This record gives sequence, C-alpha cells and structure tokens, in this order.
Amino acid sequence: MLVFGGCGAIVTNATHPAALGAVGVGLAFFLVLLAAIASLGHISGAHFNPGVSLSFFLTRHLPRHDLATYVGAQFIGATGAALVLAEVWPSHPANLGATVPTIASARALLVELVLTAVLMFVIMSVATDTRAVGAPAALAIAAVVGVSAIAFGPITGASLNTARSFGPALVAGQWQSFWIYIVGPLLGAPIGALTYQLIRGGRPHTRSAPPTAEETDGDSAVRVSA
Repeated sequence: MLVFGGCGAIVTNATHPAALGAVGVGLAFFLVLLAAIASLGHISGAHFNPGVSLSFFLTRHLPRHDLATYVGAQFIGATGAALVLAEVWPSHPANLGATVPTIASARALLVELVLTAVLMFVIMSVATDTRAVGAPAALAIAAVVGVSAIAFGPITGASLNTARSFGPALVAGQWQSFWIYIVGPLLGAPIGALTYQLIRGGRPHTRSAPPTAEETDGDSAVRVSA
C-alpha cells in the first residue's frame, strides 16, 4: 500500500507534470499510510519499516523471533508493489519512485537520519506509552511522513524506510547512493526510539506488545507504528 500508493504518486507526478507537485505527493504518502495503519494496525502493529521493527526489537517491544519475519515481509511487500508499478509503467519513469539524493551524500544522510529519528520518536510516544490515546496518534505518525515528503522529498526522496527505497531500486535498477537509505533510517530510528525513552524516563507507562482489539475495545489502530 505504501509503495504502490506513495511511489505511484511520484511516477504520476513525473509523467503528468504539475499534476501533484511536492504537496500532492506528500499528501498521497500521508493518506495511504493513514489507511494502512487504520486497516492493519490491530493485526500486526503496522510496522511497514525495517527501522521501526529494529527499534522495537532493541527497546524490547518486539520478540527476536518476529524481527526477521517482519523485516522480510516489508522487503517482499515493497518489491511486489514496485513490480506492479513496473507493469503499469514499463519504461520506469522516475525510476518507479526510487530515492536518489539531489544534494551531497553527507547532507542527504543527515536529512534521512534526522527525519527517521523524528518519525521513530513519534511512533514510540504513541505506540509504547499508554498515556497516548485517541485517533490523533495515528494521524501524528502519518503526518511526519507526509510533511517529510513535502519538505524534503525533492532533495532526498524522504524515504525514512529502507524497504520503501529497496523495492523501487531493485525493480528499476537504480542504486545510486542507495547506502544512504540503509544507514540513515537504520541508524536514525533507534536514535529516535532511545531518545523518547530517555525523555520519558523509566518504564511505568510502557506496553510490551501491540494491543489486541479486545484490549482497546476497537481503538487499537491508534497504537501502532509505521
């Protein structure tokens, strides 16, 4: 959903100039992520991102035996979505939404690291702290991704997600500076998670696993990650 909808918007914007613009692409990522969280959060916790899963594992919110399964599913899903986009656009315009920096590599790495840290900070606050309640939690997660795409998409692609970058890169054969989208998100996410734990202090308000529908009486979609 994330790659097909978000990267599909990037390709549409490239093939139909000025159809969406940076704001439209960011809005597409915001809406598709919001829909994905609402529909799947109560089933899996809605990670969708290797950095998120790694951070939950490092902070003891995800069992070791689930980490490989989650990350594998994320890469398979992203690649599958990119293959569908390739069927729609066989010429691979915009490299099917592959993320390629337009600024120096060091600065692009800093952008991806900081953005992913911010995303994970927000995720930790709404997914692991029982004091965070209500629908605004899911909106906050999607908003970080949407704003990142609007503000920084034109310079780094605002990936924040190694799997999201991997799928289009593999199918389109675009690996330019791909290391940025490995190091940035996978380093930034744990930084964001640990920063939230440091600010929160202690662990009295922590939940050890995504809540079940019964635990939240149907409101579990807001206590998820992305």
